[in-house]
Amino acid sequence: MYQHILIPTDGSTLSKKAVREGVRLARALGAKVTFFHSPVQFEPALYGEYFPPDLLTQNEFDKRAKRNAEKVLAEAAKVATAAGVDAATAFKASTAPWEAIVAAAKRRKCDLIFMASHGRRGLAGLLLGSETSKVLTHSKIPVLVYR
Repeated sequence: MYQHILIPTDGSTLSKKAVREGVRLARALGAKVTFFHSPVQFEPALYGEYFPPDLLTQNEFDKRAKRNAEKVLAEAAKVATAAGVDAATAFKASTAPWEAIVAAAKRRKCDLIFMASHGRRGLAGLLLGSETSKVLTHSKIPVLVYR
């Protein structure tokens, strides 16, 4: 059935649960997984000619994002290793994580995206947006949503 599952993770509690369930599914199917993390891309907050004194440089921001991505992905990889599931990891900073997720699934030739949904509805869903909804809308491969 499915041979290669992309499991996006942001390191949140719900995302960690999705990692465990995605690995369980992969093990049952004999599939491999790729864990994917999309940290927010650097966008300096500039106010006219004023530069806030606590503004991080792009280099420092990128280092921190990479360090966090490596931590989140290493935790996910441990789950797969413990379950005996072949796993890879990848990350790409983006201003639109849903686009990075869809592109990663395509680039890695995944045949399923298994991801968590925080289940925001109403005004919160409208204002915060839903990366899961956007992936569902734009992905050409199947998406399984864990809640």
